[in-house]
Amino acid sequence: METRELRYFVAVAEELHFGRAARRLGIAQPPLSRAIAQLERRLGVSLLERTSRSVALTDAGSVLLVEGRAALDAVDAADRRTRRAAVAATGHPGLVLVAKAGASGELLAKLLEAYAAEPGAAPVDVVLCGIGEQERLLRDGRADVALLHLPFDSAAGFDTEELRTEGRVVVLPAGHPLATRDRVRMAEVSELPGLPTPRFGDTNPDGPGPLVRDSTQLYQLIALGRASAVLPESCRADLRGGLAAVPVVDAPTVTTVLAWPSHSRSRALAALIRTATGLQVADLQVAGRPAAAAPWPVSAGPG
Repeated sequence: METRELRYFVAVAEELHFGRAARRLGIAQPPLSRAIAQLERRLGVSLLERTSRSVALTDAGSVLLVEGRAALDAVDAADRRTRRAAVAATGHPGLVLVAKAGASGELLAKLLEAYAAEPGAAPVDVVLCGIGEQERLLRDGRADVALLHLPFDSAAGFDTEELRTEGRVVVLPAGHPLATRDRVRMAEVSELPGLPTPRFGDTNPDGPGPLVRDSTQLYQLIALGRASAVLPESCRADLRGGLAAVPVVDAPTVTTVLAWPSHSRSRALAALIRTATGLQVADLQVAGRPAAAAPWPVSAGPG
């Protein structure tokens, strides 16, 4: 299959209308219809069920839509990473680091400060995004490295370096009866009457609570008495008046990791990861815990 054919098919499969798909692609409808028919002949399957009034996907077409989107995303990511590597080769090896807005601010500041102090440190562009968007930006090649929060984000296919593991707190309106407690359990906060768990963008699209895209929206809804949320303990640093945070003693921990594509060969990225490893070891020593041998990300090393 050709990339062009995949783009044509995905457009038709998403629009379920040849005319709209042709306008979206900026081509005439007849060559689009011929391209789809040629693709079906080449694969030996029917991808679309056509009538005079409608277009629908067959089972095979539904599979190709999922696989085709993934393939096109991979092609676009390869394009972006290749162009960034070419720019780096000209002597401008900057990095794009993506992080969730309002999360891990202190940790991110410490990492950037330590890296900037390294000899020959490259410029780092920091992109702050909405909830759950860091992973997508890293996968599609628009970022070189990301701060992810496990288990909320998926690190599948990435190399990672753990930076911090922490417990969770439930964030409530300050006047809520549980706000005066020194600790609670998950069973007490999983379904609070009148304070539903919000839906966090694309990472948790289903549920009874309001849809939120970033921390600002989330905290305002909680202060208004419209939601509650179980979040990493470090969120305390960003809480404003009208909000309270109570430790949830039996909630699973949250691990913040630095993540990057496993095939990266960026020297600047390798230096950033080396700095992150040093920070982690220093934090362990300050806390009085034994520091493990610092792992070296071979795939991000010089090359």
